Amino acid sequence: NCCFPPGRKVQSSKLGPTPPRFLTEEEFQLQGEVETRKALAELRSFCKSPEFSAWTTVSRIQSPKRFADFVGGASHVTPNEVSAHEREFGLESLSIDEELFEEDDDEEDEEEENISDSSGG
Repeated sequence: NCCFPPGRKVQSSKLGPTPPRFLTEEEFQLQGEVETRKALAELRSFCKSPEFSAWTTVSRIQSPKRFADFVGGASHVTPNEVSAHEREFGLESLSIDEELFEEDDDEEDEEEENISDSSGG
C-alpha cells in the first residue's frame, strides 16, 4: 500500500491492457497538422539559439537562402511543392482510389449473384 496513493485502485493484471482507440481520419489529419506546426516552431527556436552552429549547417545544405527564410518565419514548403503534394495525395487521388474500390465492389456483387444462381438449379 505504501507505493500507491490512498483510495486509488490498482488495475488487475488479469484484465490485460485496454485496447487503444483508433483515430478517425479527421482526428488523424488534425493531429498531424498540430504536431507538424509544433515541431517546426521548435526547430525554428533551436536554429535561433546560441547552441546552434549556423555556419556548419549552412555549409551542408543545398539552399541556404531558403533555410534562412524558414528560420525567419517563412513556410517550410514552396507553392510548387504544395501543388505537387495535392496532385499526388490530395482529393484527386482520393477520388481515383474510391473509383477503384467501387469497381471491385461491383465485381464482387456480380460473383455473388452467379453463385446464388448456380446453386438454385
